[in-house]
Amino acid sequence: MSTPLYQLKAEFFKTLGHPVRIRVLELLSVREHGVSEMLAEIGVEPAHLSQQLAVLRRSNLVVARREGSGVFYSLTDPQVAELLAVARTILSGVLAGQAELLADLRAAMPRSKTRQNTQSARKVP
Repeated sequence: MSTPLYQLKAEFFKTLGHPVRIRVLELLSVREHGVSEMLAEIGVEPAHLSQQLAVLRRSNLVVARREGSGVFYSLTDPQVAELLAVARTILSGVLAGQAELLADLRAAMPRSKTRQNTQSARKVP
């Protein structure tokens, strides 16, 4: 019996569920990067980056190549970059909606404070 597609998708998104992995994929969306470059850009310990790169390799999202003493990574599929771009668009929309809600809440606050101040002033003898 094969694994249901929804379960495979969930595993895929779990793989993407780490900030360092997302940052690595964002960097690789632009171009191939060496490990030393990524360390400087991401600012994590080498062991931690290595661990996250291993997860991405096992998931076949990135591929490594050796050149001299350096190791360089690239995306296995350009659609990963497209997925990250779509996620950015979705998040922008969500955050814009939250900003509008926050603005509405803030706009309502002065009226509430004014009512509270008026009620407090009535209680003072």
